[in-house]
Amino acid sequence: MATSQNVNLDNKEIPKSIKQEAIKALEYFPELYNTAIEFKFKNNIKKSTMQAQPRFTSFFKKKENRAYIILISRKIQIEGEVFTMSDIPSDVIIGWIGHELGHLMDYRNRTNFGMLIFGIKYLFSSKHIKEVERAADTYAIAHGMGDYILKTKNFILDNANLSEKYKERIRRLYISPEEVMELINENKVEDNPEIIDLK
Repeated sequence: MATSQNVNLDNKEIPKSIKQEAIKALEYFPELYNTAIEFKFKNNIKKSTMQAQPRFTSFFKKKENRAYIILISRKIQIEGEVFTMSDIPSDVIIGWIGHELGHLMDYRNRTNFGMLIFGIKYLFSSKHIKEVERAADTYAIAHGMGDYILKTKNFILDNANLSEKYKERIRRLYISPEEVMELINENKVEDNPEIIDLK
């Protein structure tokens, strides 16, 4: 398990209300120690709870020196239901942030031109969205955040107050809880080769 020594708060801007959860998620990504990240609340993010993206000025820098911003919706409105961060369990917030940090792990390997193409495809291709969202979850799970990602999935899919239409979108574009469990088990076997899968 990662420790807080892996988190550099000198180049991170985190609102006080989610600081504990953000630090906990960052502990799993020591590769982001030298990466400048701002967590920022926004009144409304279309179709999203959180959104990770490079800062505009970063497009003129080498990919190693990019700074990122993670936008967080101040109010989460899903077809009539309204949530705030205070309504959401801490572990679920950690999972959500972990997913966004998974996006950053994906972005940091892309060239500036690659990021531009990436953004255009994300706007117009649902197939691309599915690939990108699955990649973010996969990064987070590979970094040991599987349990948090699973709690986030279950919070959404088991929430009786959320519409079936929204849940169907989540099922269509994101990794399912069952797939999360498979990836968790695969990572356990990779980390512990002596474990024998008897299935």
